[in-house]
Amino acid sequence: MPPSSRQRILLIKPDHLGDLLLATPALAALRQGLPQAQLTGLVGPWAYQMWQRNPQLDALTTLPFPGFTRNAAPRRSLRPYLLLLHYGLLLRRQRYTAALLLRDDHWWGALLAWVAGIPQRIGHAHPAVQALLTTALPYDPREHVTRQALAVVGALVGQPLAHTPTGSPPLHFQPTPAEHAWASQWVAQQLQSDLRLVVIHAGTGGPCKHWLPAHWATVADQIASQPATRLLLTGGPGEAALVAEIAQRMRQPALQLAGQTSVGQLAALLGRAALVLGVDSGPLHLAVSQGVPTRHLYGPSDHLRFGPWGDPQRHQVIRADLACSPCGVFAACPRATLGPECMAAISPERVVSSLV
Repeated sequence: MPPSSRQRILLIKPDHLGDLLLATPALAALRQGLPQAQLTGLVGPWAYQMWQRNPQLDALTTLPFPGFTRNAAPRRSLRPYLLLLHYGLLLRRQRYTAALLLRDDHWWGALLAWVAGIPQRIGHAHPAVQALLTTALPYDPREHVTRQALAVVGALVGQPLAHTPTGSPPLHFQPTPAEHAWASQWVAQQLQSDLRLVVIHAGTGGPCKHWLPAHWATVADQIASQPATRLLLTGGPGEAALVAEIAQRMRQPALQLAGQTSVGQLAALLGRAALVLGVDSGPLHLAVSQGVPTRHLYGPSDHLRFGPWGDPQRHQVIRADLACSPCGVFAACPRATLGPECMAAISPERVVSSLV
């Protein structure tokens, strides 16, 4: 029997922007399954804006989850455990009836829910988490994270949600009217009305997920030379140098917009493009959420686990299929290759051929 619709449910998601966006289908499924429940998101301050305007949530609380902050505590520090005790006691006062762990290996979040005295704790049977849960779902390390989140919701509402078609429910991020107005004005100023906009967002967190700037320049030139097409290179904070390097290597002119938009403005702008290309990153998932066709280049990150949540014909993954990929290591290639090899092995010609 499905649980009471008066439940107070805590959704624990410590990750960054793109990961929170990939969990939004689970929020929609949870609201549909329990329309009267009080839903509270618990996220890091670095990703607050991704769920801030989500209509499924009743409340949103931030917590500086250890291991996800830019300034991590020393390895032998007691701070993560003192933080856990502090927030656990605060959450205990809220009398949550259920906690949903939306990251499969997050033992700290599972322990937090236990300290908070939340009677129902649902997640996956990851070795680091299973003992702290009241309901531990079968754990597949290569299952898409959106399906994992849907499975956790399904266990609470009593419905098998993990096998829904890819892209259903869709990702959700809605730019505000002001952000749409900004994007419309920018497009009107930069493009003639008969031109199509194509966007390349080359940057991402983790050096090993980057593609070679020279390869991006080759692809960008091919796109920019197409009739009635204008190319835009976008980037987040700290990616202006990467965008400038790609533009400098190009033979064709390109628009540049790096570190000058909010997340909402970027989403509204991507929604006006005919196509968006990039590597595994939050902005590429943001483009998927706006219904724009995309091309995603994957190397060390697992496309089965973190790939686009949408129609695979519209949102194509391009990868080199090396035996060591995906390794899940983003800071430096474990094989010490310069590039790294799994990204460098993706040829510009292959990316260009995917555009036809």
